[in-house]
Amino acid sequence: MNHMASTAGAPGAAADLSGILRECSGERGDLIPLLQKLQHTAGFISADGVRQIALALRITENEVYGVASFYSQFRFTPPGRHSIKVCLGTACHVRGGQIISDAVSRELGVAAGETTPDRRFDFQRVACLGCCALAPVVQIDDDIHSRMAVIRLKEVLAKYE
Repeated sequence: MNHMASTAGAPGAAADLSGILRECSGERGDLIPLLQKLQHTAGFISADGVRQIALALRITENEVYGVASFYSQFRFTPPGRHSIKVCLGTACHVRGGQIISDAVSRELGVAAGETTPDRRFDFQRVACLGCCALAPVVQIDDDIHSRMAVIRLKEVLAKYE
């Protein structure tokens, strides 16, 4: 995972962070709420955001990264216009979820946790989407694609520009 993601593509993120930082008390307990607000505002946790939070809370950048990387809700790369989640829960795994995940990675040219260079898609592998009877499942934005097969992947991705 590239923790030193650029803030390019997140216009206004630094300005929004200054407002967020004014709302905090400067205590260590503010770390997770600050990370959540930053991600909600900018779409991801940038290296500049980590630096500013560390300064505001008087902790190291490593401590900020340590907490942020522990929780799967935080991302260090800008999101794509469309978000792809491939389920790797038990039912999906048994029915080829890993094969689907590998195919998505090959088709997009990115690994799980990354965003395509054109920012069209970001790709994540998840533990469960709660659609076990429809396995294997791929979620793109809010759309569930059930009983996914590698042969259908290009056709499904082409629907999302």
